[in-house]
Amino acid sequence: MNPASTDIRRRNNVTVTGRADGPLLLLAHGFGCDQNMWRLVVPLLAEDFRLVLFDYVGSGRSDPAAWSEQRYDSLEGYASDVLDVCEELDLRDVVFVGHSVSAMVGVLAAAEAPQRFSRLVMVAPSPRYIDEDGYRGGFSADDIGELLESLESNYLGWSAAMAPVIMGNADRPELGQELTTSFCATDPDMARVFARTTFLSDSRQELKTVEVPTLVLECRQDAIAPREVGAYVHDAIPGSRLVTLEATGHCPQLSAPQATAAAITDFMKEAR
Repeated sequence: MNPASTDIRRRNNVTVTGRADGPLLLLAHGFGCDQNMWRLVVPLLAEDFRLVLFDYVGSGRSDPAAWSEQRYDSLEGYASDVLDVCEELDLRDVVFVGHSVSAMVGVLAAAEAPQRFSRLVMVAPSPRYIDEDGYRGGFSADDIGELLESLESNYLGWSAAMAPVIMGNADRPELGQELTTSFCATDPDMARVFARTTFLSDSRQELKTVEVPTLVLECRQDAIAPREVGAYVHDAIPGSRLVTLEATGHCPQLSAPQATAAAITDFMKEAR
């Protein structure tokens, strides 16, 4: 099935909430998640902003019939989902809020359709997960190879083992369990493709295309995107603002929703 032939709102499980006349935030989830990952920041932002949430095809309550490996084996496929949603809802002056790999998806979407995007918020971004001479992404090539091999051979076991590591906050095991549940709800074949697309990506050159005000949000401690990555992204985007949240783990929208929402709100006030 051609994804473009289906209704985009249904295909991507689009949700619109918040203040109807407020500035528009488009919230994009990361690998193994869905829009439910934003649920704790939504009520904190809804009074001031119009919020549009969605699920990438292959995630959450999206239409699985619209998925194809050919489309979603590159970050451009996910950027196409973003642009389809923007076109379907005729979204303009969009502030794209992307978590994890979605931060880079937002960069690609803004480069493709700059007329639609006014600002970027990158939550725990990483343009490349694999270390290289002069660059620390946090993982060796062998690390990523083992991670993908484990995921492909036993996705449910991988999810149970890795979700608490990604989430951090060992003293709050319910957060790790929630991420495990989210991972396990994803179709394993679709998850394998998204995982390879995510962890083998290298979008460092695309950072140079960013020309809109950008907020880079990092956590004080993050096993997936160490602080060297936040500094790299900040340095690569002229004029960007880097904020280090007093939070641990890779999902501050769940572990520190108040701080995450406050940082976004402050950025929006300054950018007006």
